[in-house]
Amino acid sequence: MRCLASSGKSVVGMKPVASGCLRTDQGLRNDDALLLQQAATISVAYELINPYSFEPAIAPEAAADLAGVTIDPRHIFDCYEELNSIADSVVVEGVGGWRVPLAGDYDVAMMARQLALPVVLVVNIRLGCINHARLTAESIRGSGMHLLGWVANHLNPAETNSYVVGMIDRALAAPCIGVVPLLPSSHLVSDYLVFP
Repeated sequence: MRCLASSGKSVVGMKPVASGCLRTDQGLRNDDALLLQQAATISVAYELINPYSFEPAIAPEAAADLAGVTIDPRHIFDCYEELNSIADSVVVEGVGGWRVPLAGDYDVAMMARQLALPVVLVVNIRLGCINHARLTAESIRGSGMHLLGWVANHLNPAETNSYVVGMIDRALAAPCIGVVPLLPSSHLVSDYLVFP
């Protein structure tokens, strides 16, 4: 979002569905959605940024079921369209992974197709990540979506390995557009994102 803003574009973020939200005086709030709200270049109501918020930190469809809510793809699209009408760019963050179900057959992949978005894949660098990245990239392309690039996210001090990042970079045939180093939990990823 900072890159888009630094190029003179108005930009807002969106996290259509979030589980693991905290109860506040303003209602359920998700840390990622709040960071997206803060990073926006224009002021936007939280409910547009995060139309579906659930308290338990579990799969979104399960959280929705527990709350007695059905995630409506049309509502997500309408919120996105409203954001898209007031900003030059809308950055949408997924939830849980590319094929995570949101409501019945509707999953994150279908949401990305519905919103006609290019995809940036975030790869957590850990054991099994090469296979996971290749399978996810294959699924993204198989869904007819454009894999714009990928970001390496270092989570484990034992696995901050540039060799693995290089292997993934060669395997994905999509550019590595950022590397997030291993960070203390109190730091914001956006402050440390390194662009190759």
